[in-house]
Amino acid sequence: MLKWLLAGSILALIFSCNPRLANGLRKNDLHKDVEMTTSRGVLLLRLSDSTPLHRDNFLLLVKKGYYDSLLFHRVIRRFMIQAGDPDSRQGHPGKPLSQGGSGGPAYTIPAEFRISLYHKRGVLAAARNGDDVNPLKASSGSQFYIVQGRVFTDQGLDSVETFRLKGRKIPAEQRAAYKTIGGSPHLDQNYTIFGEVIKGMDIVDSIAASPTSGPPLDRPLKDIRILKARLVNRRK
Repeated sequence: MLKWLLAGSILALIFSCNPRLANGLRKNDLHKDVEMTTSRGVLLLRLSDSTPLHRDNFLLLVKKGYYDSLLFHRVIRRFMIQAGDPDSRQGHPGKPLSQGGSGGPAYTIPAEFRISLYHKRGVLAAARNGDDVNPLKASSGSQFYIVQGRVFTDQGLDSVETFRLKGRKIPAEQRAAYKTIGGSPHLDQNYTIFGEVIKGMDIVDSIAASPTSGPPLDRPLKDIRILKARLVNRRK
């Protein structure tokens, strides 16, 4: 009995130091990384505190096991890899998803655009419906993509500014990144970025190189799954 009381006291002390937040997360969850084990290898994701709505939603879904066994259902080489559609859990090789990768929870997340967050290689961002049905650019409740991108020249970035960003200038620091590590600058300030890959970009490259069905679904011909996603303590 004494041992049980002592154990209960220790647990109470732990939870009092790590209180549950209103959204169901615990305070310490906000400072954890996401380890995503795929059928190609392991990705380590770090979420951004600058986009708390997206951060908290992703953390909560990971804790619930939402992403476990889902497919990377859309893959475009030199652009991005996309996952997070719950309908893909029952997918079969060579057969298109019933809704073309449009599944998700019955809610969206308000856009959280930040000028400091841009689509360099390796960033984690939220997918969304198009502007015609989604003028406020709200994000999908679960679908995300990771940027592989490509390296740009100054001339290429000038063209992106003129034709894709409607005259908006790309800051000098971001231009430098797009000319060295690469990315997908035409998406900037149109899709919410909420994290980045801090380990495992070789896995992203492997997934992005997979043969696909081509447009419009761009589905890998062989299934690539998220086997398990979990929260892990950060390593410095």
